[in-house]
Amino acid sequence: MKIKNFMNQLFAYKEQEDYEFILPNSANNLPESEVETEKQKIYPTLSVNIEYLKTKYNLLINSDVKIRKFAIPIQDKKVAAALLYIDGMVDETTITNSVLQPLLLKNSITMQEQQNNNKPGRISIKNMRQPKINLENFIYNGLIPHNSISKESEFEEVIPKVNAGFCALFVDTIGTAFCVETKGFKGRTVSEPITESIIRGSQEAFVENIRINTSLLRKIVNNENFVIEEVDVGKVSKTKVAICYIQNIANDDLVAETKFRINNLNIDYLLSSGQLEQFIKDNPNNTFPQTIATERPDRVSSYLLHGRVAIVVNGTPFVLVVPAVFIDFLSSAEDKNLNYHFANFLKFIRAIALFFAIFLPGLYVAITNYHQELIPSELLFAIANAREAIPFPVIFEILIMEISFELIREAGLRVSSSFSTTIGIIGALILGDAAVSASIVSPILIIVVAFTGICSFAIPDFALTTSIRIYRFFYIALGFLAGFLGIAFGFFIHFILLTNLSSFGVPYFAPYIPFENLNQNNGYIMKPVWKREKRSQYLNTKRPEVADKISMEWRKNVK
Repeated sequence: MKIKNFMNQLFAYKEQEDYEFILPNSANNLPESEVETEKQKIYPTLSVNIEYLKTKYNLLINSDVKIRKFAIPIQDKKVAAALLYIDGMVDETTITNSVLQPLLLKNSITMQEQQNNNKPGRISIKNMRQPKINLENFIYNGLIPHNSISKESEFEEVIPKVNAGFCALFVDTIGTAFCVETKGFKGRTVSEPITESIIRGSQEAFVENIRINTSLLRKIVNNENFVIEEVDVGKVSKTKVAICYIQNIANDDLVAETKFRINNLNIDYLLSSGQLEQFIKDNPNNTFPQTIATERPDRVSSYLLHGRVAIVVNGTPFVLVVPAVFIDFLSSAEDKNLNYHFANFLKFIRAIALFFAIFLPGLYVAITNYHQELIPSELLFAIANAREAIPFPVIFEILIMEISFELIREAGLRVSSSFSTTIGIIGALILGDAAVSASIVSPILIIVVAFTGICSFAIPDFALTTSIRIYRFFYIALGFLAGFLGIAFGFFIHFILLTNLSSFGVPYFAPYIPFENLNQNNGYIMKPVWKREKRSQYLNTKRPEVADKISMEWRKNVK
C-alpha cells in the first residue's frame, strides 16, 4: 500500500488551479452572452456597417473577403454603397452584369438625360420638382434585375448567405441589406456512380452541391407534391441539409420524426452525411446500418415514390434514406431493371454470400478443432497433411490471414488507382504463395479466406460489409472456444439484438418480424413488375397502391 501511494504521488497528474497566463482572445474568458452570436440589426449608416463587417470577418488578415465601395446615382445625387462578397465563392461575371452594371449604368443614363434636357428648346428638370422615392423599394424593384434577391435586416441573416456564395449590397441611409445569389465556386460535374456501378440503369450520380442533387431528384420524381425543406445544422458551419419527401405519399409521422431529429442537434459543425447518420440513427452503438446511404438519384427517387424520406447534406455526394430495413442492404439498384427471375437469382446468391462472409472462417475453426467427424476422410487426411508442417494452431493461423486480408483491402482503398492493382497482386500471389511455402499457413486456409473475401465483395451495400467484417472475428473466437455451440449461441444473441433494432420506428426485419402480408411488394423475393401493386405496409403510406389491379390494359385488346 505504501508503495502504491508513493507511486501515485510521484506520477499522478494534478490539474493546476491557477495559471500565470491568459489568452485575451479566448472564448473561455468571455461571458456566455458574448460567445454566442447576437442578433445585430443592420445600421442605416454605411460606414458603421463596413466597420462592423471588417471586425466580423477579420479583414486585416483575411485575404479573400472583399468589400467593393461605389456610388449609386439617384436623382442627380450619389448615394454611397458597398458590396460584400467572398472571392472564389462567387461568379464575378454575375456580379458585374446583374449587380454592378445596373447600379452604375444609371449614372451614365442620368448624365445623358441631363445633357438632353439642357439643350435649347427643352425644359430643364432642375427647375422641376422631382418626386421623392423610396430608395429601398427602388433598388429592390427597379435597379437589380437578378432573379434571386432578398432583403435582410439583421447581420445574422446576411453573413451565412455571404459565406454560401451570395453577395450583400449595403446602401447608405438604408437599414437593409440586399442579398443576391451569385454562387460561382467550382465543383464536380455529374458523372457515373463510383461505388454503385450497374450495367442497366441510370449512369448519373450525386455530387457535392446540394442544389444539383435536389435538381437531380426533382427531374426524376417530376411531381408538384415533391417537397424539399432546408435546415441549417451546426452552430459554426451552418451546413445546409435538405429533407425530401412526397407530401401525398409519405407518412406525416415519419416526416415529423425526421425533422425533429435533425432540428435538435446541438453541434458546432456537420461535414458529411456519414456524421449525420450517426447522430440520427435509433441505436448508435449497433454497427449494422440503420439508414440507406446511396449516391444514385434513381435509387433515392424509387424510395421517395414508395413513401420514404431522403436527407441531402451539402458537401457530400451520398444521400441518406430513412427508414431502412435489413433486406434493403441486400438489394441492388439494378434489380428493378432486370427480369424478376434473374433478379431473384442474384438475391439468392447474395444471401448465400452473406452467410459465408460471416460464418465461414468461424465454421472452419470449429470443424477443425471440435467436429472433425463432419469432414470426409479423404479431405480430413488432406487437411492433416497440409497442416503437418504448420507450427501454429488454427486460430492463430486464421487470424494472421484475416488481418492480412484486411490490411491488403485497406491499402488498396487508400493508395491511388495505379497502385491498387499492384497491391492486390502482391498480397494475393506473392505473400500468399510465400506464406504457404514457408509453412506459416496451410493452402486450405488460403482458399477459405479468399472465398470469404469474395463473398463479402458480393454484398452490394458497403455499410453492411463493414459491419460483417467486424462480426466475423467474433464468430471466429466463438468457434475456437466452443465450436458449433459457441457459434449458435453467439448467433442467437446477435439475432435477438437485431430483432429489437428499429429504424425510425420500423422494425429492422420487417416485413418478416413481425410478419406481414407478403402479397404486397415488400418482401425480399421480387414479384413481376405488373404485380407490384402496393407499397410496403410497414411504411403506412397515404397511398398504399402503386398501380391498378390491371396495370397492363393493352392486354385487354390482345386476342
